[in-house]
Amino acid sequence: MEQYGFLFETDKCVACKACEIACKKRNQLDEGLRLRTVTSLVRGEFPNVTVTNLSMSCMHCGKPLCAAVCPVGAITRRLEDGIVVVDEAKCIGCHACLSACPFNVPQFRDNGTMVKCDLCLDRKELGLEPACVKACFYDALHAGPLSELHDQARERLSERIAESSQPSVSTSK
Repeated sequence: MEQYGFLFETDKCVACKACEIACKKRNQLDEGLRLRTVTSLVRGEFPNVTVTNLSMSCMHCGKPLCAAVCPVGAITRRLEDGIVVVDEAKCIGCHACLSACPFNVPQFRDNGTMVKCDLCLDRKELGLEPACVKACFYDALHAGPLSELHDQARERLSERIAESSQPSVSTSK
């Protein structure tokens, strides 16, 4: 089994929320529901302020607590790719999953059933990337097998280290 997930590059995200909007549209979500959420963390005081943007969705945990506490077995982790899915037909809307999830991921439709990111499984089966990844204008969001994402992250880190070790060029005289 190859575990699937997301890689998010905070330094590339401008908080445009295109990923959030694409996810909402693709999943035809009720008002107020978001399976992917973009937030900005602001630290410091003016003029020394730093802003870090985060795009978050289900983490597709290796041992999902949401699945462990579901009394009707509506939440499962797929063996072939580790993607955590919910069977809305089985869900009784008890919210136990929400209480168990350390990332506050589960959302509930107007009819009471839980809904969450499934990495756009229908798109994955067609060889397409998730709607949120496709919509990211700045290439900050990636999805795929974790081994490939780890390689991407290592490559990106190597590039950043190489860039930071380059001597700065002064243009002043």
